[in-house]
Amino acid sequence: MKQFFGMSPTGNLTDAVRGLGNPQLIMLLSNRDQFEEHVKKLKELYPNVPSIGCIGMSYDTRIVEKGVGIIAFSDGVSAVANVLENVSTMPVKYIKRLEDDIGKINGSQKDTICIDFCSGNDACVLSTIYSVLKRKNISLVGGTGDAGKVSVNGRIYEDAVAYVLVKNLHGKVKAYKENIYHPLDEYRFIASKTDKAKYIIGELNGKPAKTVYQNILHITEKEILTQTFKNPFGKLNGNDICIISIKDVTGNALTCFRQVNDSDVLILLELGDIKETVQQTIQTIRKDFSKISAVFSVNCLFRYLLFTENHYMQQYLKEMGALGSHAGLVGYGEHYNNQFVNQSMTCVVFE
Repeated sequence: MKQFFGMSPTGNLTDAVRGLGNPQLIMLLSNRDQFEEHVKKLKELYPNVPSIGCIGMSYDTRIVEKGVGIIAFSDGVSAVANVLENVSTMPVKYIKRLEDDIGKINGSQKDTICIDFCSGNDACVLSTIYSVLKRKNISLVGGTGDAGKVSVNGRIYEDAVAYVLVKNLHGKVKAYKENIYHPLDEYRFIASKTDKAKYIIGELNGKPAKTVYQNILHITEKEILTQTFKNPFGKLNGNDICIISIKDVTGNALTCFRQVNDSDVLILLELGDIKETVQQTIQTIRKDFSKISAVFSVNCLFRYLLFTENHYMQQYLKEMGALGSHAGLVGYGEHYNNQFVNQSMTCVVFE
């Protein structure tokens, strides 16, 4: 299979798709002002091609911050795109669509991946989707777009998740997740006075969450929102850690980018060696694949800001690009199977 990446920093969709021949799947990554226009135009240009889209930055070896990016697969993939609606209340209502699509594509663990773009309520959405995918052991990679909108096959949806099932007809696929943080073992917390709907942590070990975080790291309240780049929370999930970023300070509480529940066990994380971690991921992928056709990834906005601050973003894209054709989305939350995580990278590699 082949992966195409086209872009226009000014949002000219005609420029972005120039050179795109016979795609079997298109992913649209647009901006707030032109999203509706781009969705309509893409449908006109490729009326019979499955497509999903969202609002967000895109990249291959360079970043497209405000224009439009197009990622397309061709020459050896089969794809079906669809949507689950009402994700804030009842995404399971539409789950038969996914069940039917898996049957249509005859997907399997070895050769099929689910890629999704979500408008919100990610944790519930992923639990719903993965309840179906796990029956076939099909992995999922995806992320959250901006402005609460996604598109599927030329139509825009709010309060929804757009997904596409992609089957590699000439090789295997495999999903990966990269974590650049490690636990600070001396800090372990029980969350309480949480607000699940608003993603608020009221207390940690019975004390105001804001005060606990400040006292451990010796920072002012103003520094909390940048300190989370270096010290997010982590939620234990078996042997794995789901990263939880701080979004805002709400009185003496902390508002996060993902849900925390009463009695959840949280740990404090610390930023590790970014470059070393990236190299470990690249080495693992090279070990698993002798030939790579494409890599599609989702990088967190916070990773993008952190890498940019450390003058590493361009080098990072170059290193990932050395694997093969690499392109992706800068998201507001990352999806890996049934996990909704922050400050992470998830990706799928195609043989």
